[in-house]
Amino acid sequence: MKSHRRFSALALLLFACSQQATPPAETAQSAATATSPEASAKLDAVLAAQPEDAKSRYSSRHPKETLEFFGVAPGMTVVDTLPGPVWYTGILLDYLGPTGKVIDADYSAEMWTKFGDYSPDPKTKENWSSETVAKMTAARGADDAQVGAFQYGSVPDDMAGTADVVLMVRALHHFMRLEDDGAYLSQALADVKKVLKPGGIVGVEQHRAPEGQSDASTKGDRGYVKQSAVIAAFQKAGFELVEQSEVNANPKDQPSESDIVWRLPPTLATSKDNPEQKAQMEAIGETDRMTLKFRKPS
Repeated sequence: MKSHRRFSALALLLFACSQQATPPAETAQSAATATSPEASAKLDAVLAAQPEDAKSRYSSRHPKETLEFFGVAPGMTVVDTLPGPVWYTGILLDYLGPTGKVIDADYSAEMWTKFGDYSPDPKTKENWSSETVAKMTAARGADDAQVGAFQYGSVPDDMAGTADVVLMVRALHHFMRLEDDGAYLSQALADVKKVLKPGGIVGVEQHRAPEGQSDASTKGDRGYVKQSAVIAAFQKAGFELVEQSEVNANPKDQPSESDIVWRLPPTLATSKDNPEQKAQMEAIGETDRMTLKFRKPS
């Protein structure tokens, strides 16, 4: 079992479609079913094999509890939005096993141009899907999951109705903040619906703004969005809210309407050179996050 992955994704700082009919036999596995002891033990082993810097964040990110809440299990096909070498593609490659599949999903090349100074060179996104598959293939071992990739806005028809779970972890705020500048959230949710099997699950983990804050301050520009707004968007797109969890809640994180997500660990963007302020941010810990499970109707 590998301790780390040899491919990487762009680090983030400020940071369908035709529906293919799916035979009943291919309906998504039930994500409401409790994780089996064998799967739980395998996940423990995979998490124990990750790099030390990743393991140091487990007390904040709760990967075991989060993946099990979403119902992710070996043998599934799982889409990982904004994949990283650990979170969650690196973990999933080992955990899902050779009968499973990890499909990495990135923002569209067009959407990336909306990131201002943080926009990558457009050339790096031209062949992102094929290059990502090549890197994943080179990194995977014989016992690892199969691999695939797509960019939102262009889900291949042969992926329609193939995924058991789509993970949207810390990725929704950009879709939401850019909805009025290209309908990126609407397109993404249509793509999610396209790629999921009937009954498939969307697992959302997202920085959570206090419900009492203004709509203008919680569109996602600061990284924070309201839980009620996320639920409303998914329900409008035709998804069913299955369950909510507080596994990633952090009541110490009480942001003002001007506070940004990246002031907190691990980024500490506003306090790296101020030891006193840095200590204050570290005492708060990582953000308060909603953890929501949605279902595509059967």
